[in-house]
Amino acid sequence: MSRRPGFPARLDKAMQSPPRGALAPAAQGKPLARALPILPVAPAGLGMDSAAVRTRMVQKLAAQGIQSTQVLAAMGTIERHRFVDSALVNQAYEDTSLPIGLGQTISKPSVVARMLDLLLAAPLASAGPLARVLEIGTGCGYQAAVLSLLAREVYSIERLRGLHDKARDLLRPLRLPNVHLLLGDGMAGFEKGAPYAGIVAAAGGEAVPQAWCDQLAVGGRLVAPTQMADGKQALVVIDRTAQGLKQSVLEAVHFVPLKSGIA
Repeated sequence: MSRRPGFPARLDKAMQSPPRGALAPAAQGKPLARALPILPVAPAGLGMDSAAVRTRMVQKLAAQGIQSTQVLAAMGTIERHRFVDSALVNQAYEDTSLPIGLGQTISKPSVVARMLDLLLAAPLASAGPLARVLEIGTGCGYQAAVLSLLAREVYSIERLRGLHDKARDLLRPLRLPNVHLLLGDGMAGFEKGAPYAGIVAAAGGEAVPQAWCDQLAVGGRLVAPTQMADGKQALVVIDRTAQGLKQSVLEAVHFVPLKSGIA
């Protein structure tokens, strides 16, 4: 078995010159992780006080019931306006989804926070930061950046090459050595990095792929939108216990459809 890469970056300092590390390539025939070169952090700005609006966003998330202080801190640290088009930057901290190209969107802050709040309620998260997390659907890279502050290692897979490249460019200035970006079929997960303490999906299908369940560690949790019998989507939580899988269906949500293949 090949040795998994380790990353020594302190999670609470991930945005402040973390130790440099190399991103491990995937096995032959698997999606390839592209290394993110270490570059200076891009200057903030864009004509707005992002620190102040992030604080207000976090206060609203807490008022809406987000309980994890780690999630709130991560949402307050990552600058969402870096991940939206300049024409939409004034809406970056509103609780709304925004287009990111190729028919995809960046999820509402409340939805991102809710899913990560659920993820951190997994049994494996009770003893400390999650070890390894798989994100299905990198999109523009925003949620991967937030996850980088909540887990020791993040694998994020995207099937659309244009978005994969965009996320790579947007994440490069943040210098997050514990993030692996992969181009591949998210429905197959990423077996090489398994087992995962957490899996979170940003697209919903008619059922949760069996590959995701198989790659979940005992004590781990999967959070994903799934189509119900009435055709509408709901948030589903699947926990892997020593006795098997336990599923809970939560509130209604609306995500882009889950698709296979690479485009």
